[in-house]
Amino acid sequence: MKLALDEAWKHQGLTYPNPAVGCAVLSSQGEILSVEAHKYAGAPHAEVEALKSAYFKLTNDSKILELHESSQVHTYLLQNHNNCFKDATLYTTLEPCSHIGKTPSCASLISKLGIKKLFIGSTDSNPQACGGAEIVANAGIEVESAVMQKECDELLKPFDLWRKERFVFFKWAQRLNGTIDGGVISSLKSRTLVHAMRNVCDLLVIGGNTVRVDRPTLDARLVGGRAPDILIYSRSKEFDKTIPLFSVEGRSVTISDDLSILKDYKNIMIEGGEKMFELSMQFADYHLCFISPSTGGDSNYTGVEDKLEILNIQKDEQDIIMWMKQRGKN
Repeated sequence: MKLALDEAWKHQGLTYPNPAVGCAVLSSQGEILSVEAHKYAGAPHAEVEALKSAYFKLTNDSKILELHESSQVHTYLLQNHNNCFKDATLYTTLEPCSHIGKTPSCASLISKLGIKKLFIGSTDSNPQACGGAEIVANAGIEVESAVMQKECDELLKPFDLWRKERFVFFKWAQRLNGTIDGGVISSLKSRTLVHAMRNVCDLLVIGGNTVRVDRPTLDARLVGGRAPDILIYSRSKEFDKTIPLFSVEGRSVTISDDLSILKDYKNIMIEGGEKMFELSMQFADYHLCFISPSTGGDSNYTGVEDKLEILNIQKDEQDIIMWMKQRGKN
């Protein structure tokens, strides 16, 4: 389950409006056949990705690798599995979906492949998708729920929040000595990941001083994606309108010292300096930090005191990536 969790966290912030989910498949001998995740809304669910990869490893049938639509993978597995999953074990961070929507039911697929046991982390609270565990159990598969439930629930929390109201996270990049100024800090891969997150965000909140100093664009050009709407949090309404963020087509830019606009959005990213970091502590659900293995710069968050709890740590080719929440916050 830990492997499934780590894989899912790589895609946290990218799957909106779907949840981040990870899945691992083990052979009857306990060999890890695959570890996969749901990558973006509309893509196959984690269970389908994991079963697809596991099937290829077991059969070396490369035709399945040419299939990218979830329904195609479902059909191919049902027609060609030849009991290759007999007595296999499947771990998933979220109860397999029971409904047929943009993708077929994962619970139905799992129940027909000869899998022996299913381990589930979080129970699906979505009334449209819940009930998958019962479908699988009714097929004679042993089901164990609440495996690493706390960790799986923390992975699922953004989905639960934006389904009910909204999810807000603060993102920043820093060097080893804690500085956040002085030009580009994080790697190209990390910046590309942030652009992919912007592509699915409804709103990006940024401080007025950061806009004036950095003159950012705040778009998703590195992934060819859409640019989110912008809230510039500032007492002063005066800005140089040649700053690139103002000329991005199709976006709304609001300048205000009032955060009431947040109620109109579901998936919200905050970026900025020390003042925005301090402000974010009042309402950010999660914090996301990119740590570059470098030093330099002059300013950091020395004026803010708070304690964060690490939820997950990843590493790309250069940077350390940490998802966190305020310590003691539910």
